[in-house]
Amino acid sequence: MIYSPQIFSQLVSSSRPPSSRLWFLLTPLLLSGCATQALDTAPGRPDRPWQPNVAVGGELVPGKPSPHTLTVPAGYTLPSNQKIHVRPPASELGFQTGHAYSLSELIDIAQSSNPETRRAWNLARDAALTVGITKSTYLPRLTATVVGGYNHSRNDGASPSISNGGLAGDAINSGLNGLNSALGGIRNSRSGAGEIQTLGLEWLLFDFGKREAIIAATEQAQIATNILFTAAHQKIIYNVTTAYYTHAAAQNRVALLHKARDNARFVEAAATARLHQGQGTIVDVTQARQATAQTELRLVQAEGDEQNTALELLNAIGLSPNTKLETLDISGRPLGLNDIRLTDALVQQAVSRRPDVLAAYAHAKAAKSRVRAAKSEFLPKIFMTGNVAYTTGRLALSSVPGVGSEAPPTLNLSSNAFSSLILGGITVPIFDGGTRMALLKQAEDQSDSAEATVQQTIDSSVKQIVAAENALHTSLSAYAASDKLETAAMTGFKASTAAYQNGVGSMTQVSISQNAYLDAMLSHSDAYYAALIAAASLAFGTGSLSQNEGL
Repeated sequence: MIYSPQIFSQLVSSSRPPSSRLWFLLTPLLLSGCATQALDTAPGRPDRPWQPNVAVGGELVPGKPSPHTLTVPAGYTLPSNQKIHVRPPASELGFQTGHAYSLSELIDIAQSSNPETRRAWNLARDAALTVGITKSTYLPRLTATVVGGYNHSRNDGASPSISNGGLAGDAINSGLNGLNSALGGIRNSRSGAGEIQTLGLEWLLFDFGKREAIIAATEQAQIATNILFTAAHQKIIYNVTTAYYTHAAAQNRVALLHKARDNARFVEAAATARLHQGQGTIVDVTQARQATAQTELRLVQAEGDEQNTALELLNAIGLSPNTKLETLDISGRPLGLNDIRLTDALVQQAVSRRPDVLAAYAHAKAAKSRVRAAKSEFLPKIFMTGNVAYTTGRLALSSVPGVGSEAPPTLNLSSNAFSSLILGGITVPIFDGGTRMALLKQAEDQSDSAEATVQQTIDSSVKQIVAAENALHTSLSAYAASDKLETAAMTGFKASTAAYQNGVGSMTQVSISQNAYLDAMLSHSDAYYAALIAAASLAFGTGSLSQNEGL
């Protein structure tokens, strides 16, 4: 606040008491310090830890630390909030310990327990409420207000004066000053209390289609939100499916490595027996022990991967990581190796039903409606307004101020006990400094961007569908080839082992064939589950993934 020398001299030389003038000067200074006091709650230095204000239970509360604040850990470690709890295992959902769950069962649990579905549901409900809010703009607005108060006014009776009157004005001023001095000054005061009850009406009757365009935009936005609700469920189904197959692949790798460890121990025992019989060498035994150790190492790593994939599956479902989960063994199910290619018509059908494409299309239509709403701002509006008021007591007001940012004041009140007013009119925008034109340009740019987004989404969808189709065919071909490779590697391992036991083979050949057989088994297993994941990816890419897909 800046004071000019003239204003400051008037304040100092006024007839107010000294204490009143002092408070008048100090109040702005006191108020200006309130905002900067909040810096006391921020970190004091950029190179020092923040000292939070901690309540009972470790919860961080606003304000700076007080003498009664709990002791916090030193350094940059924050206190533990005892009100934050880790979710217990999923017993509350009827989760059965010891039951081997199928993919469809886990998907059903995920659709009810995953937080993404609830968030998508709430967004869809909010979009529906937004449509209802915009439709309510067609209805009038009624506001009831009751105001009670007390007013007081006083005239200190300064004597009137006439300026620029020459000698006649000076004579009249002298006479009035003498009369005022004789009467001790004329002082008028008036006070009164009362109550005013008002009922206000506001009604926009016609706006050349602006509300209609806004409603159309919100309805398209609601459609897009409902589409995204379906998309959220499809994404959860896909995430659970891929996590389920990934975990099954990790489990099968562990089982295969157990089998490979048994084979390595068998070869090691054969090498040790030949050494005791004087037919083998210590080098053969050492090579066999090395192969066993390598297999055991890979087994330990695979068991760690199995535990991690189990956590990923629980996270995709939306369950606590502490939940003990058992799944069905799906390793023996046959795969269809038929070469099915998607035609252009199938790709067109798939793209036109994908949730992201449909949502982008709805957003583009909403953007066009917002352009129509922006254009209607250049046209007149027809409105009606009015109020009914009842006044008691001696409180005289010409208006009642509105409360809140959107509440208008009630104007044109009468001092009579009962008054009413109804007005109708038309308002025409003439000049606003180019604001409406800028808003229209923004709406047109956003509509153009929405159209571009639709085309980009379509192109990305086609790319994803084609890539998923290629991945499926590649994985099926890899599965067929790995099956042949596993058969050949198994034959070679058995032959080299038998030859070594009969004394006509070497440990080097056994080790080579053993590693080749293990790699072939793992490749065959990985190709099997990769084909299942590729099939789920193609179904997800075509927008046809459902709860029973790929089971």
